[in-house]
Amino acid sequence: MTAATPDAPLWQPGPDRIEAAAVTRFQNWAATRYGAPADGGYAALHRWSVDELDTFWQAVAEWFDIRFSTPYERVLGDRTMPGATWFPGATLNYAEHALRTAEDPARADTPALLYVDETHTQVPISWAELRRQVGALAAELRALGVTPGDRVSGYLPNIPQAVVAFLATAAVGGVWTSCAPDFGARSVLDRFQQIEPVVLFTVDGYRYGGKEHDRTETVAELRRELPTLRAVVHIPLLGTDAPEGALAWAALTSADTEPVFEQVPFDHPLWVLYSSGTTGLPKAIVQSQGGILLEHFKQLGLHCDLGPEDRFFWYTSTGWMMWNFLVSGLLTGTTVVLYDGSPGYPDVSAQWRVAEQTGATLYGTSAAYVMACRKADIHPGRDFDLSRIQCVATTGSPLPPDGFRWLHDEVADDLWIASVSGGTDVCSCFAGAVPTLPVHIGELQAPCLGTDLQSWDPSGKPLINEVGELVVTNPLPSMPIRFWNDPDGSRYHDSYFDMYTGVWRHGDWITITDHGSVIIHGRSDSTLNRQGVRMGSADIYEAVERLPEIRESLVIGLEEPDGGYWMPLFVHLAEGATLDDDLRAAIKQTIRDNLSPRHVPDEVIEVPAIPHTLTGKRIEVPVKRLLQGTELAKAVNPGSVDNLDLLHFYADLAAKRRA
Repeated sequence: MTAATPDAPLWQPGPDRIEAAAVTRFQNWAATRYGAPADGGYAALHRWSVDELDTFWQAVAEWFDIRFSTPYERVLGDRTMPGATWFPGATLNYAEHALRTAEDPARADTPALLYVDETHTQVPISWAELRRQVGALAAELRALGVTPGDRVSGYLPNIPQAVVAFLATAAVGGVWTSCAPDFGARSVLDRFQQIEPVVLFTVDGYRYGGKEHDRTETVAELRRELPTLRAVVHIPLLGTDAPEGALAWAALTSADTEPVFEQVPFDHPLWVLYSSGTTGLPKAIVQSQGGILLEHFKQLGLHCDLGPEDRFFWYTSTGWMMWNFLVSGLLTGTTVVLYDGSPGYPDVSAQWRVAEQTGATLYGTSAAYVMACRKADIHPGRDFDLSRIQCVATTGSPLPPDGFRWLHDEVADDLWIASVSGGTDVCSCFAGAVPTLPVHIGELQAPCLGTDLQSWDPSGKPLINEVGELVVTNPLPSMPIRFWNDPDGSRYHDSYFDMYTGVWRHGDWITITDHGSVIIHGRSDSTLNRQGVRMGSADIYEAVERLPEIRESLVIGLEEPDGGYWMPLFVHLAEGATLDDDLRAAIKQTIRDNLSPRHVPDEVIEVPAIPHTLTGKRIEVPVKRLLQGTELAKAVNPGSVDNLDLLHFYADLAAKRRA
């Protein structure tokens, strides 16, 4: 294959920025202390980090001054996947590290958290105050009988109380889990009933889109349906009194109590996250205190280049792994910005307004939001003071090339754009931000340190400049230690290791380029494989949604019993647009010109809206199953969908096609 020549970088860090980056300082230090390559830049460091995996993670632990209360026997006790064991013998506590900055007298009174709601009023919480509240609440949890391993749940928006409750849970060795209050009772119960929590933190309601949303009836149902609860803690976000039998938040956090951090084994559970659960009960994914601590120090401290002078804002809810990732910004001494509200209220510029007002230096959002801003023709760099922003990061779906161009043109021309990709499964990134590398349009900068990311064909052959399966060939500390209620590990094995023995297959199509960058093409289980030519759905969306008439789209490739292949494209139109012959022709011509004549859809079908998971991802596989004739009840878990009524359209369409 002829080597591809990358386009000129959209952005290139200057020499001063490269020299000042934490990853550069880490490489220089590791070269002296651990034999890392002193030359060759990031590519050489990455190669060393996967070739010398044990040494690399030992270096990370020392660089970030991990406090092992009991020393480890070795770095990797067993590197077999699944089942790798990290730092056997070691004990530590995540919350102790997250609150370490409060021990510095010069920093104790500076903000650890900046809370912003839809009124755009800022409420700072200092490091000292955060530590005090965590200490008080941890003592109360112990008084309630919470012991290491007990599950503690939160039905909470992105508010400071959620951070305090999580850190107090971690401090006592409990296992945290959370859902956002826009989740309905059934969705929450599908998650929480699996793990049987003993404490529930909850709000009386939340504010979103300029309206108050009462959740008292939902909370009452959760209390009835979670028989393992010993205590319910009421947080009066809408100002109501605690219901009968519930404890008041203020009473539990009023004492001035020094926090006591339970020292737990490295692989002790920290939290439970959940897969989207579109085709069954959500997978309850368990990650460890030590594994998350090391992975997030690496990701936030080296890849995101965060430190004490930074302010870290990522638009998220407590129902998405990015909330957990955001809170880990505390590990690096960074001020974490919590925004609780609609991304589009009072207008589509809301997130940029928060970034301006809080002085965010790293601002994270979704690719979908960037593209919505582009379509709305807003001008953030002109209308807001974004001079403190060093990096805009995106995830949730691949950032299309037009998104890169728009951020460069409309935010700042000297802007580090970090499109990142990972998953709830590891609560981190496989590829993405590297402050010392150039940014090429449509590409993630590089695989992350310690991550032997490869693109494989079906036989396990590595590919360069070709589309293949995203695989990781060595263990990561934050890979799940198990799934909850999966005693023989079969569900865990089947989720990632059923295709390639001993190798993590994530379920994404990727290309690794010959200059070391990564391109994400979408989910491999919803890939469009037409006449032997495979294409990710994200490529179709990027092309089609450039058209101003298309608000959003959904493409499905359906293998038919007679050997045929039906590929419909469903489109949600912009206001005032009409799906006539001219627009259908324009859609098909766009795909033909920009992608492939083979992937021109057989039909273009208008729909009232596109269905999503509760975390905002387009639902492709369940729609494919509906179109194949699977009953709605078996094709999708109703509690995982933002609008179940939208799926009836596809079920009805399947019935008509069979008739």
